[in-house]
Amino acid sequence: MITVEQARRLRKAGALWVPSAGDRFVVPDREMDDDVFVVSDMTVEVHDYPGGKVIGFNGTTEWALDSIEQREVIWLPREEQLRALLGARFQRMEAVPEGFAVVTTDGTYVSADAEQAYAEALLDLLNG
Repeated sequence: MITVEQARRLRKAGALWVPSAGDRFVVPDREMDDDVFVVSDMTVEVHDYPGGKVIGFNGTTEWALDSIEQREVIWLPREEQLRALLGARFQRMEAVPEGFAVVTTDGTYVSADAEQAYAEALLDLLNG
């Protein structure tokens, strides 16, 4: 899984998120930074309102959080989402002694975690 810091950098660099079922996110700066939530049709739903998207938490009477605006959460993209965002620049991913290498037309990005290697490649592309 990518780090929250990488996810913050991706958002700042312009990675756009259209929430859908299965997407992971965190709610930062509310003493819940370590809790990863998953958009689900049952418990965490995305609602479209004129002012923007709102993520609703169903069945959470014990929480002081019923819903939150999308802009207040940080998306943690999965490997296939990161690969899709790299588009045609992605060439391959391979196992290396350090973990994983993501090879793009722009370079090679190595990390112990595959998703983190993809995130670094995407950050380089977006900040390029």
